[in-house]
Amino acid sequence: MMQGTRPQDSGIWRRRHLLQLGIAGTSGLIASGANAFAESGLVPKADRCIVLFLNGGPSHLDMWDMKPDAPSEIRGEFQPIDSSLPGVSVGEHLPRLARQMHRVTLIRSMNHSVNNSHAAAVYAALTGHDRGEFGGGALPTDRPSPGSVLARFRPPENRTFPYVALPYKTKEGAGGPLQPGFLAGLMGQTYDPFWVLNNPDAVDFHVENLALPESVSHERLRNRGELLAGLGSGLRLKNNLSVSAIDGFQSQAFELMTSSAAQDAFDLTKESPGTRASYGRNIYGQSTLLARRLLEAGTRFVTLSWAPDANATWDTHGNNFNTLKTRLLPEFDAACSSLLQDLADRNMLERTLVAVLGDFGRTPKINANAGRDHWNSCYTVMLAGGGIREGFVFGASDRHGAAPAESPVSPGDVMTTIYRLLGVDSTTQIRDSLDRPHEVVPKGKIITDILV
Repeated sequence: MMQGTRPQDSGIWRRRHLLQLGIAGTSGLIASGANAFAESGLVPKADRCIVLFLNGGPSHLDMWDMKPDAPSEIRGEFQPIDSSLPGVSVGEHLPRLARQMHRVTLIRSMNHSVNNSHAAAVYAALTGHDRGEFGGGALPTDRPSPGSVLARFRPPENRTFPYVALPYKTKEGAGGPLQPGFLAGLMGQTYDPFWVLNNPDAVDFHVENLALPESVSHERLRNRGELLAGLGSGLRLKNNLSVSAIDGFQSQAFELMTSSAAQDAFDLTKESPGTRASYGRNIYGQSTLLARRLLEAGTRFVTLSWAPDANATWDTHGNNFNTLKTRLLPEFDAACSSLLQDLADRNMLERTLVAVLGDFGRTPKINANAGRDHWNSCYTVMLAGGGIREGFVFGASDRHGAAPAESPVSPGDVMTTIYRLLGVDSTTQIRDSLDRPHEVVPKGKIITDILV
């Protein structure tokens, strides 16, 4: 019947394309699912969260747990500088972040069981599920990311993306599989993030699957939506839950593509040149600024992965000091410090949780390539806002930064604490495709000392 019909002349093709517009790229558009949140009885101290994930393993010894009295092969090239938190120093290449340390908590006694596989360490850091050296890419049986959990149990109050991930789908090595920890895993693709994979610093920055094609007007889109709704009504009468879910996605996708508020969240030209420059005119700085705009628009959770692949940025096995001082630390310093200051200036920090995480730290001893290797035995993470104690250091490492000297903390503890602040009980059970129950975080305790 369709033989000889050109695609551009086919009404069926156009309807199919519009159906794709309503579904493609809209993972994380959740219409319901807050019952477990409402029933938990937890009072959230944070309404939203951004994770700056320094993918590859940042060197704690050269950033915020320096050891200036250690031998040269451990202390390295950088000098400590004073911060706004009396008695606490940071590396000399974090001058702007040094002025924000009175707002944050540093946890200097992190550790877990994974030292070789980035994928396994990233998974542990982002899900709180430490399953050891279990490498490879993302699997449908993985524990869900915190953004996915929030999308299900505490969706936004307005019609927007509950969970956004940017600016890369970080691979386990160049050309490798997608790292685990960013997806919904056993909760199903419905709760996967909306991916923003174009460079926000590019002149032609746009978001795929969000804007209408030039040939499609808002009125035409509404007409197609009504047609699709009518075509699906018979199936809905038969209690087809899949079709009902698709209808919900279509409805929200149509709203997003016709909503000026949704479009504005991605429009960085609305920011002043000075603000954009303060975050850094690079993919990570502008992604951090975009994350702040998304939170303002109602998004619950944004994860920024600071690497296209596990070995591309913070995995400094060689040339550690030059890479940090010329590229990584200046970009991170600008983005993270601007985010904290911006949130504070906008009266958002009190209800916004900021987490700076990584897969692990780096070896105390510098290797023959002027680098530091993987080190899971001790590292540092930073938390701020959203119920986190200001100006505080929790735990401590030994004199070489090699092991926790007091109060060891696991990724499960950090994620359990993050969930508590966001109003979700980490022991909440989620069920996989075989209806087997799993706790959101299998092992973890709330770090009460770091909470307000």
